[in-house]
Amino acid sequence: MINNIAPSFANGKICYIEIPALDIQQSSRFYQNVFGWNIREDAAGNTSFDDSVRQVSGMWVLDREPATKPGLLISIMVFSLSDTLKLIAENNGKIIQVPGKDSPEQVARFSDPAGNLFCLYQDQQAINSQR
Repeated sequence: MINNIAPSFANGKICYIEIPALDIQQSSRFYQNVFGWNIREDAAGNTSFDDSVRQVSGMWVLDREPATKPGLLISIMVFSLSDTLKLIAENNGKIIQVPGKDSPEQVARFSDPAGNLFCLYQDQQAINSQR
């Protein structure tokens, strides 16, 4: 589903994320294939993204170490943990924690091709309202 509505603006809203990458093209393909993120390139050649609802944007950077250990942990909402975990594995990501450990929450952890650790979150109530 594509959201053509402009992002909402509010004091305190998280709006931009820089994600460490080893290979920007590989990382951008991963997030596009797994989560449907919109990938774009600016006039300077920087590869950026907008998330699937166009509320958070960002870019990949080569000058930082991947975030491979839990510290700040960003969660990405998905409709289906099982479908998303399959896509992660098919696109050179790694499954770090399968669903079930944090019951009753439906979560899993994965790392992207650069090794950055993220969380997946499946919220059934929000998902049901979108279908």
